[in-house]
Amino acid sequence: MLLVPSPPQHRRTNRHVSVGDVLVRYGLPLIALSLLGFTLWYVRHTRFVTRETLPPIMPATSPFSNTLAASGIVEAQGDNIFIGTPMNGIVVEVFVRQGDDVGLGDPLFRLDDREFRSELAQARASLLRSRAELVRQEAEPRKEKLPAALAEVSAAKASLDSAADVARRAEQTFASKSTTEAELIEKRDLLKTAKAKYDKAEADYKLLAAGSWEYDRDVTKVQITEAEAAVAKIETDIERLTVRALVQGKVLQTDVHPGEFVSNAQGKTLVTLGNVDRLHVRVDIDEYDISRFREDAAAYAVPRGNLQQRYPLQFVRVEPFVVPKKSLTGDNTERVDTRVLQVIYEFDPRGRPRLFVGQQVEVFIEALTENQQEPDASSQADADLRRKDTADFR
Repeated sequence: MLLVPSPPQHRRTNRHVSVGDVLVRYGLPLIALSLLGFTLWYVRHTRFVTRETLPPIMPATSPFSNTLAASGIVEAQGDNIFIGTPMNGIVVEVFVRQGDDVGLGDPLFRLDDREFRSELAQARASLLRSRAELVRQEAEPRKEKLPAALAEVSAAKASLDSAADVARRAEQTFASKSTTEAELIEKRDLLKTAKAKYDKAEADYKLLAAGSWEYDRDVTKVQITEAEAAVAKIETDIERLTVRALVQGKVLQTDVHPGEFVSNAQGKTLVTLGNVDRLHVRVDIDEYDISRFREDAAAYAVPRGNLQQRYPLQFVRVEPFVVPKKSLTGDNTERVDTRVLQVIYEFDPRGRPRLFVGQQVEVFIEALTENQQEPDASSQADADLRRKDTADFR
């Protein structure tokens, strides 16, 4: 009989449960669950989420279904008037400030005129001299001079008679051989000299009695005219030193101060004027959008910073010369290598938030669709040619 050994009997021992046993049995699973939860939370909250970023200010919206958008600059009615100086000089007085209303002919600023004042005094003295000379010529002959001239004629006549008597006696003595030929010749020469002096004295008397020559008076009159023109020119230059407003409007900007030297060669704007009762907007339409523009289309201007405010625009004119784009908006996507057509609109600023000259606005113009655009003659000819080529191919 085969004997099979029985398995060993394990004895159960009653050992005391320690704190480490409790931590191992319950703490480790709790820590594992906590780390698992933290991992799930971290993954959830650190994953990449794509969100749509809203702009800080909502852009302006167009009221039209088909829109031609452009940028514009606010201008004064009748354009901004940029005033400089016609002459070089030092500014001695400024009469206006920003915001002042000026009328036609009102002074704006004045330059130093001391140099021109001295030149004016000299020109006026020259004019007085020429006028006095004309008066003197017209008053000739002076009655006090005639007796003196007549006395000179009488003296010359007496000398002539004496010389003639001496010459006659010399002729007689020469005939009787009492006088030499040399003495006779001398007496004859004295007679000729006395005759010449008499003729001169008589001619001078007649010239003096006749008065001044009319051609001399004409020359003096011309000199008077030249002197008057010189005085008028200097007076005009002095008047030009006070720069005045040639239009009625408001002073938009001043860049001139007393004591400052200004020059007409700098091209610097010293005072800017404009009529702000009604304002203009100069709109730059890109050359690619010119075909979509029409003059009778409705248009609105939206100022930057108040994009929900719309200003209805009224068409004024188109400047029919496409120019390079100069007015920049600062947008990163803005094209600068293009040309623009400038269109002028008008609007009434009263009753609305105030706009200032030089402020940029967004302009929305109702545009034509491609179906509404009228094809020009060249486009129609190209289309007819393409249809003909298609028919020939078929």
